[in-house]
Amino acid sequence: MEHDHLGNRLTTSAEAAAVYTDGLRGLLQLRRGAVRRVATSVVLDPTFALGHAALALLGHEMCVQVDIAGRLADARLHAARSSEQEQRHVYAIERHLLGDSAPLMAHVRAYPRDALLLSVVMPTIAFAGITDVPARVWRIVQDAAPAYGDDPWFTGLLAFVRSEQGRYAEAMDLARRSLEAEPDGGHAAHARAHAHYETGDHRAGLEWLHGWIHGAGAQSDGLTHFSWHAALHELSLGDLDAVRERYRRELLPHGATGCRGLVDTGSLLVRWALTPGAVDVPSLDEVLELTGRGVLERPATAFLAMHAAVALLADADRAGLERLAAWCAQHTGPAHREVAGPLASALALAVEGRCSDAADSLAGLAPEIWRLGGSDAQREIVEEARIAVLIRAGRRLEAEALLDERLVRRSSPRDERWRRSAVPTSAPASA
Repeated sequence: MEHDHLGNRLTTSAEAAAVYTDGLRGLLQLRRGAVRRVATSVVLDPTFALGHAALALLGHEMCVQVDIAGRLADARLHAARSSEQEQRHVYAIERHLLGDSAPLMAHVRAYPRDALLLSVVMPTIAFAGITDVPARVWRIVQDAAPAYGDDPWFTGLLAFVRSEQGRYAEAMDLARRSLEAEPDGGHAAHARAHAHYETGDHRAGLEWLHGWIHGAGAQSDGLTHFSWHAALHELSLGDLDAVRERYRRELLPHGATGCRGLVDTGSLLVRWALTPGAVDVPSLDEVLELTGRGVLERPATAFLAMHAAVALLADADRAGLERLAAWCAQHTGPAHREVAGPLASALALAVEGRCSDAADSLAGLAPEIWRLGGSDAQREIVEEARIAVLIRAGRRLEAEALLDERLVRRSSPRDERWRRSAVPTSAPASA
């Protein structure tokens, strides 16, 4: 009888179990080569249900190039010979991919040491997470604490929960404790990056993060996201030369894996282009080409839909935004239907030149944007698009008010400059 490093049953051969466990450890630590190790496990044992299910999950969440439907079918077929826990694991993934996350949450309550699925529940650097009721997800992670003790991976995950709760001092303490035990721990590093950013600690955060990227974290599979965090500090400080250099060294689109080109490089280019004083910002063309129309117009998660919508806005692709909105409107997931689709429609209005209407639509959506998943720092791109649309519509006072709210949240020389320059760039658009 085989088990992973956390004691979860694996119905497979000893060799496949060892490779899968190594891959699982890598996924939890965000290490390079983890997906390949998981894929190898099903090569070694084509009847290994959890290996197939994990690949389907990674295809859905991370844009890993796999046959998601085929992997799920194999997982269902071979789960019949597995333990009850493994069968529930496979079922939870299948339902989650169909937009029903209730079995996933029930599973991790029953089996809190199923770390892969616990990680899926919480929106992090690795997964989009369950976004409808953040407090419920936070509670699930917190309730799992006795099952992990002082495990550094879990401590890093809990640090990110604290960051999302606005408890930044606790987040920093937990992240540092985790990194002392595992200096290359991706979740802890990610939580620390957010704590620095959300408190406006840009210079110290940048210094630490730059050192981690080129030191302990150099083998992380999520380096483009950490580089995005570093560039966000540089952008906040108004150091556009540093942003350009980091983009050239670490964030070129072809260097990203999976959806990272869109989520990290694409979003940075949009925010950079919106920054007062920005000149010669690189084009989004390569990002859009590498992402492909499938992801841009039929994104698997609402989180990806948000990034697709903003990228299509930047490309002035009204038809693409309308196709995205139509696809989201038919989606089984409520966040797609109720938030991502209307967001795409609002941005299509901006491309059409109806900026005042677009600004009103974005204002109505603002209380719901959290449902798209990801972090506060990532979702800010929608707020920045709204500010830009307000300025273009000639609604300067409203743009200034939003920038004032941002400056209350954290210091930012970039936002201060944006506020000073918040003047109409064209005549007010007609409603």
